[in-house]
Amino acid sequence: MTVGEPQQYRITPAHRLRRMAGRDPHETHRVATPLELLFDLTFVVAFDIAASQLAHMLAEGHAGPGLAAFGFATFAICWAWINFSWFASAYDTDDWIYRLLTMLQMVGVLVLALGLPQVYTSIEHGERVDNEVMVAGYVVMRIALVIQWLRAARQDPERRSTCLTYAAFIVVAQIGWIVQIVMHTSVGVFAVTGLLLIMVEFAGPYLVETRRGSTPWHPHHIAERYGLLVIIALGEGVVGTVASISAVVADSGWSADAVLVAVAGTGLTFGMWWMYFLIPAGELLHAHPDRSFRYGYWHIVVFGAIVATGAGMHAAAYYIERHSELGPVETVLTVASPVGLFIAGVYLIYSLLVAAFDALAAVSLAASAAVLGVAVWLAAGGVDMAACLLVVMLAPLVTVIGYESVGHRRVTATIAAQLAES
Repeated sequence: MTVGEPQQYRITPAHRLRRMAGRDPHETHRVATPLELLFDLTFVVAFDIAASQLAHMLAEGHAGPGLAAFGFATFAICWAWINFSWFASAYDTDDWIYRLLTMLQMVGVLVLALGLPQVYTSIEHGERVDNEVMVAGYVVMRIALVIQWLRAARQDPERRSTCLTYAAFIVVAQIGWIVQIVMHTSVGVFAVTGLLLIMVEFAGPYLVETRRGSTPWHPHHIAERYGLLVIIALGEGVVGTVASISAVVADSGWSADAVLVAVAGTGLTFGMWWMYFLIPAGELLHAHPDRSFRYGYWHIVVFGAIVATGAGMHAAAYYIERHSELGPVETVLTVASPVGLFIAGVYLIYSLLVAAFDALAAVSLAASAAVLGVAVWLAAGGVDMAACLLVVMLAPLVTVIGYESVGHRRVTATIAAQLAES
């Protein structure tokens, strides 16, 4: 541009209606949109409430009811996010109807989150499960998605049957959830009917994609979206770390224990982040899209384990403040158990993506389990809580160190073989 020449600006087009014909699954430079990032912010709230309620119940010695409620909450939160993300990967038009329906889903997430405390409390007391508000929010999210699927069915004739079947399964499941809250179910009936409805929710996408034809989802976009939710879930580890540091400082001021807790919590969160992003999921999903269900479904366990780790750090804060019914061993287990589940989940997802057994991965997994066992053993021996948490921090670092030193060559060769197969 020369001097005196008027400056040229890029004009952003209006968000008028666009035909929902399906995105190109091989589109270059496909990344998460600002709308998707905004949508994810509502899940920060949902994860925070779910983790806080779990930490509170763990500290009160009600681990069983707390874990049951947390498991149900984790499914509802993660499943709604997963369904939105896969639909968006295939059919995001970013027009005004799509945006408004996404906003409606965001409202549903917030309503669901506000209903979580009642669910935890009612399960804790063994009464009728008070899940009306939570289910109402969940149904709002799902019905908004049904509208999206119906729109795709109308505007994408090639995949009309696929889209209509998706919508039908979602509607059937939502009718079941509504009937469940109308029945005012006890904890036992709630557990049985809830598991059946979860099976319906899971079966829908599997049957549709394998029998009716796949939607045009983008493998690299999906991998990025899952990674972004992992980062959001890891935020609970930061929150739990801050709570633990605050407890130590309130109890004894800034001390060596406060520093150890800060290092342990931050190092644990950082190690879990590093470990998760060792897997080049986008390339593997691109090479083998048929493995997407195993990848997508098992992530619910990984997401839940990450959030539960944050809850465990918060439970450790309650212990340090002497506001917990748990002993030192149980307190360390509230952190070590979800960390172990996270590590196992990441290894499982990697194994499912490459469809192969890796002996080195098995050795690393066993070594991580041994580190977690040492942390619990130290707690049983009366070692300070901060030191025990520092040992827990080392568990994911076993994998990181193994990969960065020698494992990357083996993983690279395995992935190269998988890409060559495709």
